Amino acid sequence: MMTSAQIRQSFLDFFQEQQHAVVPSASLMPQSPGLLFTNAGMNQFVPYFLGVWTPPWNPARATDTQKCIRAGGKHNDLEDVGHDSYHHNFFEMLGNLSFGDYF
Repeated sequence: MMTSAQIRQSFLDFFQEQQHAVVPSASLMPQSPGLLFTNAGMNQFVPYFLGVWTPPWNPARATDTQKCIRAGGKHNDLEDVGHDSYHHNFFEMLGNLSFGDYF
């Protein structure tokens, strides 16, 4: 049986072998004025998707294990763990992203 740390590292290692840059988890308090918490693994990459920033990686690929918080039942997946006015869900989202490089 693998530990969570081993699963996380195995994921990052696989995508690093596929030429993805390993990017550390961003803050749970995002720079985006529209978000109170980082609620998805791709939040820190939005400026790259929108073309505001140019990806610094060559090829333009990244992988991460982003810490996330979802609160108050706003998202559908919270129904699996409880939908109420005070519920918070803390998790890590594993991601592999391409900024126009795959196709």
